Amino acid sequence: MTTRRETPLILLLLTAACSPGSPPPQAGGAVEANASALQAFASLPPIMESADNPVTPEKVALGRMLYYDARVSSSGDVSCYVCHPLHDYGTSHRRTGVGHDGLIGGRNEPSVYNAAGHVAQFWDGRAPDVEAQALGPVLNPVEMGMPDGQSVETILYGIPGYVDLFTAAFPGEEQPITFENFGRAIAAFERGLVTPSRWDAFLEGDPTALSDAEKTGFNDFVEAGCNQCHLGAYVGGAFYQKAGLVNPWYDTSDQGRAQVTGNEADAMVFKVPSLRNVEETWPYFHDGSAQRLQDAIALMGWHQLGVELTPSQVESIAAWLRTLSGPVPYEYINEPTLPPSPPPSPGTVNGS
Repeated sequence: MTTRRETPLILLLLTAACSPGSPPPQAGGAVEANASALQAFASLPPIMESADNPVTPEKVALGRMLYYDARVSSSGDVSCYVCHPLHDYGTSHRRTGVGHDGLIGGRNEPSVYNAAGHVAQFWDGRAPDVEAQALGPVLNPVEMGMPDGQSVETILYGIPGYVDLFTAAFPGEEQPITFENFGRAIAAFERGLVTPSRWDAFLEGDPTALSDAEKTGFNDFVEAGCNQCHLGAYVGGAFYQKAGLVNPWYDTSDQGRAQVTGNEADAMVFKVPSLRNVEETWPYFHDGSAQRLQDAIALMGWHQLGVELTPSQVESIAAWLRTLSGPVPYEYINEPTLPPSPPPSPGTVNGS
């Protein structure tokens, strides 16, 4: 179901999942999970590392502040948190995004949790990593609406607390406040947005972490063929696939990756979404067209696999998918105190 360009990544995932010292766990109870299929899955890492952007406490602290700071939007009231509220699994639950001045975006807002481990960012994969992704919404005219990166730098330089914070996060740099470092700091914070769940406990050897009904749900997920695209540590997010692979998608107005590559073969191709926290991140799909998890499962069965799943199969698969929801790391994501803006200069509109 994948193209040649995607194969090496899949092989890498499978190799990692089957590496020595990480045997598939043996399920306890009356039901056993499909041991062969389990080899294609892996538990979440404690942090999604990047060799090009090492995560440090100083970067994380700065990135957390920038994530919540709306001063870097043209209207002054839109931050990363507005569209990706971390206390609600990183999604606004709107069908498509809403940016500054109430402008409506064209796609559903994917969750930022566990996203740094994906093959690329955005539904169409136009950003290679979260470092690049963090810059996109700031300049998007529908989202945060800033004219350019230099405007962001000017705002940050005007806040004395940020000058010190950038200097600490990027030591040794003559000019630490840059638009690129803005993205690196937010990305460092996002690389810690990991939500391990009962599924991870099961993969790590606790056979009691899942009930028999949930293990059966996993087996039904595999039997239906869902694991051909949703696999690895993130249960998806590893490559691209056509929406409507077997039976055509019901809305072809968004041509997906073809709008990025200009390649007709990429029409209706999107990044396979991760199923981590899927119960909590409705509505579903790039167009936000499914509100209920059960509806999304049934639609995927039909459009991607050509299978009409029965209501009992749908409920069984949903039972397993719910085990992929992990707790929100409140201590890590709670809103920080932002560095204050300087008082207005005398003679300005708000000045004395």
